[in-house]
Amino acid sequence: MAPGPAGGGLRALSLALCLLALRGESPPQPSVELSCGPRPGPGPVTLLPGQWVVLGCGPTPGQLPGNVTWLRDGAPLAETDRSRLLPDGSLLVVAPAPGQASSGEGSYSCLTQSPLGAVASQTVVVRVSTLSQFSRQPEPQVVGLRETARFECRISGWPAPAIVWEKDQRALPQESRLTALPGGVLQIVDVQERDAGTYRCVATNAAHTRHSHGAVLSVRTGSPALTARDVAIVATPENTTVVAGESVVLECMAAADPPPFVSWIRQDGKPISTDVVVLGRTNLLIARAQPHHAGTYVCRANKPQTRRFVTAAAQLRVLAPPVISQAPESVSRSRAGTARLACRAEGEPRPAVRWLHNGRPLRPGGRVRAQGGGGHGGGGSLVITQIGLADAGYYQCVAENGLGSACATARLAVVVREGLPGAPTRLAALPLSSTAVLVSWERPQLHSQQLIGFSLHYQKALGSDNMEYQFAVNNDTTELTLRDLDPATSYTFYVVAYSRLGASRASATITARTLDGVPSAAPQLSLSSTTPTDIRASWLPLPPELSHGQVNKYKINYGPLRDADQLLSAEVSANQTQLTLSSLLPGKAYRVRIAAGTSAGYGVPSEWTQHRTPDGGNLTHVPLAPTELRVRAKVESLVVTWQPPPNQAQISGYKLYSREVSPEAVAGGERSPLGHESEAWDVGPIRLKKKVKQYELTRLAPGRLYEVKLVAFNKHEDGYAAVWKGKTEREPVAVAATPGRKGPPEPPAHVQAESNSSTSIWLRWKKPDFSAVQIVSYTVRFSPWGLKNASLVTYYPSSGETVLIGGLKPFTKYQFAVQSHGVGVDGPFGSAVERSTLPDRPSSPPSDLRLRPLNPFVVRARWCPPAEPNGVIVEYLILYSANRSQPDTAWTLLTREGTLLSAEVPGLESDTRYFFKMGSRTVVGPGPFSSVKDVHTLPETLPDILDIHSVTGIIVGVCLGLLCTLFCMCASFRSSWHREGQHHLAAPAGRTGFSQARPGPPAPDTFSDAYELETLMPPRAPADLLETPRSRGPGLLAKKKVFPRMTSLPCWRSESGGWVGPERCPGDAGVSWKPRVSASWSPLESPVPRASGRPLVPRPGYPAASRACLSDPVSRSLSPTWQRKSFGGMWFQGQPISSGHPEFQTSGPALSLPCPVGENLRPP
Repeated sequence: MAPGPAGGGLRALSLALCLLALRGESPPQPSVELSCGPRPGPGPVTLLPGQWVVLGCGPTPGQLPGNVTWLRDGAPLAETDRSRLLPDGSLLVVAPAPGQASSGEGSYSCLTQSPLGAVASQTVVVRVSTLSQFSRQPEPQVVGLRETARFECRISGWPAPAIVWEKDQRALPQESRLTALPGGVLQIVDVQERDAGTYRCVATNAAHTRHSHGAVLSVRTGSPALTARDVAIVATPENTTVVAGESVVLECMAAADPPPFVSWIRQDGKPISTDVVVLGRTNLLIARAQPHHAGTYVCRANKPQTRRFVTAAAQLRVLAPPVISQAPESVSRSRAGTARLACRAEGEPRPAVRWLHNGRPLRPGGRVRAQGGGGHGGGGSLVITQIGLADAGYYQCVAENGLGSACATARLAVVVREGLPGAPTRLAALPLSSTAVLVSWERPQLHSQQLIGFSLHYQKALGSDNMEYQFAVNNDTTELTLRDLDPATSYTFYVVAYSRLGASRASATITARTLDGVPSAAPQLSLSSTTPTDIRASWLPLPPELSHGQVNKYKINYGPLRDADQLLSAEVSANQTQLTLSSLLPGKAYRVRIAAGTSAGYGVPSEWTQHRTPDGGNLTHVPLAPTELRVRAKVESLVVTWQPPPNQAQISGYKLYSREVSPEAVAGGERSPLGHESEAWDVGPIRLKKKVKQYELTRLAPGRLYEVKLVAFNKHEDGYAAVWKGKTEREPVAVAATPGRKGPPEPPAHVQAESNSSTSIWLRWKKPDFSAVQIVSYTVRFSPWGLKNASLVTYYPSSGETVLIGGLKPFTKYQFAVQSHGVGVDGPFGSAVERSTLPDRPSSPPSDLRLRPLNPFVVRARWCPPAEPNGVIVEYLILYSANRSQPDTAWTLLTREGTLLSAEVPGLESDTRYFFKMGSRTVVGPGPFSSVKDVHTLPETLPDILDIHSVTGIIVGVCLGLLCTLFCMCASFRSSWHREGQHHLAAPAGRTGFSQARPGPPAPDTFSDAYELETLMPPRAPADLLETPRSRGPGLLAKKKVFPRMTSLPCWRSESGGWVGPERCPGDAGVSWKPRVSASWSPLESPVPRASGRPLVPRPGYPAASRACLSDPVSRSLSPTWQRKSFGGMWFQGQPISSGHPEFQTSGPALSLPCPVGENLRPP
C-alpha cells in the first residue's frame, strides 16, 4: 500500500484512535519506529489486554521511499482485527481483551520496496503482559535464637514481576537483619523472638498482582545447644546469566556457631570491581553488569578462630546484544566483475551473521561465497563473482543473537556498457569418462568480431555451498575438456564471452554427469564364526566419494592361509552386506578379502584378513565371536561397534586388541593367524563389560592400516575372535593460512532429550547459530548419569538433527552430549543434558525370599527388593497355597506396600506344608514371580515351658486320680461279691438292684454283629422318654432327659459262646436294675454313621452307662463320651463318675456296669 498524504495519514490515525477509544481500549503505548541500523533494534513491546501500539517503517538512509510490506514471524501479515495497516504504511497492533482467544503477539518487521531494490527492517517483539502462578512458595520454618532463616518464592511473568515481602500482611520492618533479594529471596539473620510470624511474598507486574501462601516462622526459645555447629553454606550462589546494563545479585548465606565470616573472590585471581557492593551481610550486588564483570565468583565462609572453611562458586555470564562494528559499503561494478562486501559484528554470545539481497535471504554457493572472519566477533565478507544484472540491489548484513538483531545496508550497482558482445549459444556437455567432460559452445552473433576470449564456469549441481571453478579459454576455440572431475557426479556449466569493452551475459546453464568409475577403495571387512565350519564375512557400504558410482556387486575371495593355490571366490549383489562362507575345516586358518564393483568393473580389493575357524570339539563353554563388528575410521581413531554373540548368556565381557600392520607384513602376507596366543598386539587387551557395545581406539596415525580383534570371554576361557582390517582416514590437505582460517565447528545448540519409552529417548538439536565450517554429521555421546567407568560411554553417529537412542535401561537417568563434525575436522562436545527413561514392569522378582513359621497358624516372610525393579515398587505380591499343582489363580494372594520387606501370613493350618512365591509391581504393572519355596507350619502342642503352679497342679491331679481309681476298684469288687451272694433273692419293693452275670466263653465270629448298641437295649416307644426342662445355668448339660427304670438286663454272649439273658442266666430272674440317671443326650439325637453302615442312635430305654462297653472308634468320638476302664467304674469325658456327681443321681447303690471279660462287646 502506497503512503498517502501526511494529512490523510494523520486523519486516519486520529480516526482509528477515536474508534479504539469508543470501544474502550486501553491507552496506547508510544509508537515504535523500525529501520535497519548498526545498533540493537527496539526492545520488546509489552501490551496490556486491550492495549495497542503503532509500528512505523522508517526508510534506511540513502533509500528511496517505497511500498511497505509487513511480516509477522517471517510470513506476510494479513489484516485482522488485531493488526490494521494505516494509510501512511504504519501498522496498528491491538492486544486482545481479557477472555478473547486471538492474540497479536509475535515478531514484526517491515520490507520497504523501491525501484532500486528492497530493504528489510529490524525485528520488534510484541507481547501481551502475563503473570503466571507461583512455581515455588515459601515454606514454614522453625529456627532457634540467633540462627538464620530464609524464605524463597518464584514466579514468572512478562514483564518480569517485582517481588516484595510482607510479615503478617504488613510491610517488613526496616531492619538490617532482614534482606530482600530481587530474585524473590528473604534472608533473616540473627533471628529474634519478634521475628516470629507469617511471611508471604507479593509479585506485581503490569498484568496482575499475586500473593503467595503464608509461611510461619517459629522461633525456639529453649536453651541453645552445648556443642558449637560447624560452618556450612545454607544458600549457595547460582550460575547466573544477565543482560548488560541490568543488575544481578549473587547470594551466599552461611551458618555456624559462632556466626561465620563470609568473603568473595574471583576464581581467575582478578580483583573484584569497585562498583560491586555487598547487599545485606553476605550477598554480592552488581548494579549495572558489564562484560568485564563476567567470570566465576567464589564465596568462602570461615569459622572464627578456626581454620575450617567451606566454599561455593557460581559463574556470572553477561550477555550483550549484537552491534555492527564494521558495516559494508556500497559499490559499483561492471558486469562479470567481482564485488566484496565486508561486515563484522560483536556481541555475547557471538552473533550469527546472515546476508539479505533485496530483503530476501541470500543462499551462498557458486558465484556467491560467504567468507568467515577471524577475531572474537562474528561476520566476514560476502564475495560475488561474475556479477550480472540480477545481482544489483541492496545487500544487508544482519547480526543476530538471543538478545536482538542489528543490521547494515549496502547497495551494489551493476554498470553495463554499450557494445558488449552477446552471450555464447548452443552450449553442450559430453561425458568422456568418469573424470572428464567435453564442453562446447558457439560464438555469439552480436559483436563476435571483437571477442578476445571466453571463460568456462562449472560447479557441482547437488549439495550446498559448492565452490565454483572457472577456466580461461582462447578466442580461437569453442570447446574445452574438463578433467579431474569426480566420478558419477553431476555438474553445471555456463560460458561468458569477453571483449575489450567488458563481459557478455552468461550463457544458458546446462548439466552433465560424469560416467561411473571403479571404486577407489574396498569395503571394510569383518570376520567371525558361529560354527566350526563357517566364516561370516560382513562389511559396510562404501561412501559416495569412494564408490565412484553405483555399486552393484561385491566379490569375496577366500582360501586356506597356507595354500595359495586353493583360492575360491563368491559374488553377491549390492543389496547384501554379509556372506557366510560354509563347508570349511574346523580349527584351520583362512584368509579373506573383498572388492566392490560398479558398471565400470571391480575396484581394488581389500588387504587379506586372516581368521581361524573354531575347533570341532565341545563348544558349550567357549563363547562364540561377537557379531556385526563395525569400525568407523577417523583420521586419528577407530570407532568399533559390535553386537553380542549368539550365546551371550555365557559371556562375562569382551577383550579388544589393535595393532598397526607394517608395509612389510602387507607385502609378505606372513602373520600368525588371529586368535593365536603368540601374536603381539600394540594395544590390548582392553577389558570391557558385557553391556558395552562400542569403543573408540584413539591416538592412531592417519592413513595407516590397522587390525582390530574382539573376543568375548567368560570365567573359563576366551572365546573366538571377530577381526577387522582397514585404514584410518588420511589427514586433510592443508590449505594456505588466511585471516579467515576455519576453526572447529561449534557444538549443536538447543539440545533436548525427551523420554520415548522405558528403553529409548528421543534426542533433538539444532545446528549451531554460527559455525566457521560446514557441518556434515554429528556424534552423540551418552552414558548413565554419574558414570565413573569410561568403558560404558557409548557413541552414536548421526547425519540428521534427531536420533532415537534405544537399548537403554528402564527408569534410569542418562546424560547426553552432541558433537559437530566438519569436513576433516571435529568440534568439541557441547553441554550435557540429562533425561530418565520411563518406568517399566520389574524385570526380576524379589530376591532372597526367606520363610519362618512363628506358630502353628502364622508364617513370617522376608525378602529383598528386585535386582532390576525398573521403577518404584508400589506393591509386593505374595502367593501361597498348600497345593503346588494348582494354577496361580487358585493360590491365595496377599499384598503389601512397596516400602515393606517383611510380612506375616496368618490364617494357616497347623502341621501343613505351604508353598510361597513372590512378585512385585510398579505403576506400569507386575513383574515375574520368584521360584517356589516351601515352609512347614508348626504342629499344635502343649506349651513347652510350665510354671511351678502348673507342675504342682498336675502332680496333685494325678494323685487324686489314682486315689479315685483305687476307691472305685474297691467299691466295684465289693458290689460284685455282694450281687453274687444275693442273685437268687428278689429285689425289695421300691428299690432297684441287679446282679452282674458271669462272663461266658467267646462266641463265634459269625455272631459278631449282634453286639451293637441296639442288641443291648429292648425297643421302647417314644412316649417312654420323658423330657424335663431344667435351668442349670451355663453348665455342661443344658437339657435333661429322664430314662424310665429297667427291670432287667439285656442278654449277652458268655465265655462259652452261648447267649446269656434273664430267661437263661441262672439266678438272674430276680435281678432288676432301676436306676434314675439324668444326662444330656442332645449331642446324640441325630444319627451318627458307623463303619458298619448303620447309624448309631441312643436308645431311650437303656442307661448311658452301657455305652462304656463300646470300643468302636466312632462311638468313642461321640460327645459326651463314656469310657469303661479295665478295673471297672464309669468315666464321663475323661473324669470318673460317682453317685455323688451333680449331673448324675441314682436311686439304688452306686452305678457300676462292668463290661464282659475280653473284647466280647467290641463291634467287628
